[in-house]
Amino acid sequence: EQNKPDRIAPLILELCKKIIPRYCGCNPVEDIQVLAPMHKGVAGTIYLNQVLQKALNPNPLLIEAAGSRFKEGDKVMHLKNNYQKEVFNGDIGFIVSIDEKKKELLVNYYDRIVEYGFEELDELSPAYAISVHKSQGSEYPVVIIPLVTEHYMLLQRNLLYTAITRGSRIVILIGSKKALDIALKNDKPRERLSGLKNRLNGR
Repeated sequence: EQNKPDRIAPLILELCKKIIPRYCGCNPVEDIQVLAPMHKGVAGTIYLNQVLQKALNPNPLLIEAAGSRFKEGDKVMHLKNNYQKEVFNGDIGFIVSIDEKKKELLVNYYDRIVEYGFEELDELSPAYAISVHKSQGSEYPVVIIPLVTEHYMLLQRNLLYTAITRGSRIVILIGSKKALDIALKNDKPRERLSGLKNRLNGR
């Protein structure tokens, strides 16, 4: 349990870089996925990506675009369907090369290499940490879920269920017990459905 939001990122970093790889032999970049309820804040995806990228990818910074920094070796997510490239919203890959002269980078999506011009980098985002919403339909060996009361608007039981069921081997919740309690008690989608059912029944 960690009640101080500003301690979440250092703890996640220690888990990714030392504790989990030592425990199960996992690759800290390929096998571990951080899933956060929100993008903003010290336990959100934006800040966590900055921290994890700096610590887990020693390659020098090569390019900044669309508000993100990209390095060779980075884990990245494609953000919208691109039928021409046959890459789709939520696909995760790894940057294998960045060519500043040609103004392009290559991403390995496991089964194929996809080329991006620098002007297309708004279609990519660092993916060391991603939103729970973006993780739907995917599975990862290890999942780490930060839970802080700052995210109370999105602390919902169904969201927590989605996050927990993404992990195939290890799932770690890190944060405050109060935030966990909020998520477990907050069943708004069911309440909305119950309300609709009552209306349809004329109650």
